[in-house]
Amino acid sequence: MATNLIVRNVDEDLVLALKQAAAAHGRSAEAEHREILRAVLQRPPRRSVAEVLASMPNVGEDADFDFRNKAA
Repeated sequence: MATNLIVRNVDEDLVLALKQAAAAHGRSAEAEHREILRAVLQRPPRRSVAEVLASMPNVGEDADFDFRNKAA
């Protein structure tokens, strides 16, 4: 169920940035605030470096990429 959220003591420069972003996206500051919260809090979890490296395809041997020992 939806709930109200009040944010106090927000710096004026952040309020201005929120209003500018809202205007650029054609929505109210409140709608922009909801979208920012949704985008940040519902994004997929970050993967570790090991997970990213493990997901890379095997595209050759290390020697295939060693440009320092190749004849010109």
